[in-house]
Amino acid sequence: MSYYSGFVLAVPTANREAYIEHARGAWPLFRRWGALRMVENWGVDVPDGKVTDFRRSVQAKPDEAVLFSWIEWPDKATADSSWEKMQSDPEMERFSDMPFDGMRMIWGGFETIVDES
Repeated sequence: MSYYSGFVLAVPTANREAYIEHARGAWPLFRRWGALRMVENWGVDVPDGKVTDFRRSVQAKPDEAVLFSWIEWPDKATADSSWEKMQSDPEMERFSDMPFDGMRMIWGGFETIVDES
């Protein structure tokens, strides 16, 4: 059963192209480690909520866009193994200068419970 790593983060709008390059550069590593698909979504309609919302979840500033991203894995074991490999892969060092504040990114792992087409 597919497994997903999901992310919500804030990226300065001025860093949009740098973020795209960053994500595209990371994809070959994720693919090599077993990822099936990576999707990056730039927020264009992210309204403020009354109690909570995407913007507040990552403390987005007025000059930042909210991104919703996910990586599809064949299963949780492959995802877990990939994250472990990342910790020791020297290629990951080139991604240390991120075009966003990683401290405000939220993430989690998700299993599919409904999949309709």
